Amino acid sequence: MPRTVLIAPDKFKGTLTAGEAADAIARGWRRARPEDKIDILPITDGGDGFGEIVSRLLGAESRTTKAVDAAHRPCTATWWWHAQSKTAIIESARVIGLAQLPAQKYHPFELDTAGLGEVLLAAAEQGARECLIGIGGSATNDGGFGMAGTLGWQFFNDHDNKILRWTELHSLAQIRPPDKQRLFERVTVAVDVQNPLLGPRGCTRIYGPQKGLRPEDFEFAERCLEQLALILSKELHVNSAEEPGAGAAGGLGYGLRCFANAKLEPGFKLFARYAKLGERLNHVDLVITGEGAIDSSSIMGKGVGELVAACKRDNIPCIGLAGLMTTDKLFKKAYALTPDFVTLEEALTNAAKHLEALAAKAAKEL
Repeated sequence: MPRTVLIAPDKFKGTLTAGEAADAIARGWRRARPEDKIDILPITDGGDGFGEIVSRLLGAESRTTKAVDAAHRPCTATWWWHAQSKTAIIESARVIGLAQLPAQKYHPFELDTAGLGEVLLAAAEQGARECLIGIGGSATNDGGFGMAGTLGWQFFNDHDNKILRWTELHSLAQIRPPDKQRLFERVTVAVDVQNPLLGPRGCTRIYGPQKGLRPEDFEFAERCLEQLALILSKELHVNSAEEPGAGAAGGLGYGLRCFANAKLEPGFKLFARYAKLGERLNHVDLVITGEGAIDSSSIMGKGVGELVAACKRDNIPCIGLAGLMTTDKLFKKAYALTPDFVTLEEALTNAAKHLEALAAKAAKEL
């Protein structure tokens, strides 16, 4: 019997974008079940790929602006503009992303979010009233300090000397706001995690190691961000350090909340709203999703886990495809490229080809 199938994967990080993964799965599925009706919907939870996916849903056009990456190297940053609604769509990974930097060349103490501030200023100059920002995949751990500096915020120690690096924040005594504190009527930040800024579940200890922070760096990095939160609370009465998502992207969630008056929202929830996901699910018999690695973190607010939860609520069977899978309990059926289907080297080298074949196998076994 022909079925209506929603193919909705996230990215296969390092090999395929969400769109490329969706196309590969669709090719394999059509090969095995040509009679099925397929709806393709690449998904995002606010990380890499957020800008391209959300801009396609809105019909926004790409723009570029000169900026700097997390290491302050000049770069050309892509963002998107929807003229009708005067909405700017920004993906911070396109500017200050870890993938933009040479592997292991820079320590997070050398990196900051200043370049993101330049893109925000470009969006404001374009006339944006609303700004949607996906912040996953950053290389930084500065609590939004660099971005704030670009936007005109100034930071001083108790000797009234200006602080120019986030690693000097441990001596922060005063923050002076810019003349114009509000660039947009509304800023919505798509966060892919719910961690607070500080503490054992904060950005430094949980995500810092992925960016190059060592255990011996934790205490110092935490002290800098703790002092930032203390002075913001004391001087500007901003108390957002414990807010879910404040620790996203090395504290960038917190920085945007404090310095850009942003609202933090789970990235998949934002995506689902613009994609009209609820309506799509009303018209499908089966959902196929997946990402590079499906593990315990996939059910902690990540896109794939949230989509599976939506399918369970609506009693829609869901098949999972992954490069590597350490939990298959989420799905009606689950398939992984490695180690049984192909070798890890093959999966990384010819990801699209093998994902297509894996999808065909799943379709035949339906």
